[in-house]
Amino acid sequence: MTDQISTRSHTFPFVPYRPARVDPAAGLDRGRALLRQLDARRSVRFFAPDPVPHEMIELAVTVANTAPSGAHQQPWKFVAIADAQMKARIREAAEHEERINYEGGRLPEPWRDALAPLETNSDKSYLEVVPWLVVVFAEKSTPRPDGSLRKNYYVNESVGIACGMFITALHEMGLATLTHTPNPMSFLTEILERPATERPYILFPIGYPAPDCEVPDLVRKPLDEALEYFPPHP
Repeated sequence: MTDQISTRSHTFPFVPYRPARVDPAAGLDRGRALLRQLDARRSVRFFAPDPVPHEMIELAVTVANTAPSGAHQQPWKFVAIADAQMKARIREAAEHEERINYEGGRLPEPWRDALAPLETNSDKSYLEVVPWLVVVFAEKSTPRPDGSLRKNYYVNESVGIACGMFITALHEMGLATLTHTPNPMSFLTEILERPATERPYILFPIGYPAPDCEVPDLVRKPLDEALEYFPPHP
């Protein structure tokens, strides 16, 4: 019998997709194992200065590249920084903005109240401690070979998914990170000499947790608050 896919007309190359079917019981076991692994993940602000091979960064970005994206435009760029002077510049600029946020009153009161239990402040010294900083830029448009620009769609959604997979890959390799989003973030565009077609999305400090690392004792949202069935599940 002729495969249905071969009879379709495509303007983009299509190939057969035949992933191995996983038995539901085995699939649940795999899902539960993944949950146990990821449930141990925490955002970290206390890092060890121990080196991290660049291959681990490259592998995490390669994993992020498998993320789905709107029209497969993949509107992201990962910029990795290991240079000590560059990390110092980024820390200085980030702390300048964060001092305005925390001490200068730029953060609205409800947001300050929400952050208070986490005991965050304008000190971002970890940006110099970690062996790597990775800044993710969202590509609002992408240059074509002829110099024109291709507008990208669903940029926030696409880059957000890629960042989630990047975080997962880091955790699987035993690394820790933090989704640092100083506001505004335009200093990253300037320091890293990025084009106007990009905007900074997340700054990831990456390394191993410090031996004396502590994190808030948080409780994650239970399933019955995160999931609803419609119509209601019997």
